[in-house]
Amino acid sequence: MTRHGRTLPFVLAMTLIVVASNILVQFPVAGHVGSLQLADILTWGAFTYPFAFLVTDLSNRRFGPAVARRVVFVGFMAAVACSIVAPPLLFRLGLLDYSTAADRLTRIAVASGCAFLLAQLLDIAVFNRLRQQSWWRAPVVSSLAGSVVDTITFFSVSFAPIFVFLGANDDFALGQAPLFGALPVETARWISWALGDLSVKLVIAAFALVPYRIVMQALMPYPAPAKG
Repeated sequence: MTRHGRTLPFVLAMTLIVVASNILVQFPVAGHVGSLQLADILTWGAFTYPFAFLVTDLSNRRFGPAVARRVVFVGFMAAVACSIVAPPLLFRLGLLDYSTAADRLTRIAVASGCAFLLAQLLDIAVFNRLRQQSWWRAPVVSSLAGSVVDTITFFSVSFAPIFVFLGANDDFALGQAPLFGALPVETARWISWALGDLSVKLVIAAFALVPYRIVMQALMPYPAPAKG
């Protein structure tokens, strides 16, 4: 099998995760924990997106950073396209109760693309620096670093007033509300969304070590890729 054939599963997995995440991010998680309304801080996309780091780390482990970056660029294109196409399509299908204005779609697409690209490229760089250490260290540290950068970039570019030149602000996101919808601290709603999103990413990153270890062991018979 050619190298392109061997990398195809990683490309398809990355595309599937990004597409699914951009659709699921439109749907809040119903339910509550005590007085905390989960729908105020979480969407289902928060549970699928972290697996993009798993795909990046596995492709990096198997083929090296150059191929991992190509897999990331495919995910980047999918992230931008889905951010523009998914919300209007879901609205037309009756799955969303609201329509997103064109300027908001553009701003969210920029935020999604920038966050994905910066986070995944950072993940590759950190992973490659730590790849010769304990098997768990590279995926844990790289995923944590990537998750923090992804969350800060996406939510800041999407909602922080300083980025209004990219598109209209979301008044609801900027409105003051109790932190996490329950704590006695007032902050912009998007801050609670960002903290909730990051919390889930960090938990998923820890659980993702199990499939990473299983797949990594299956890839170990191949020679170690050259750095680059």
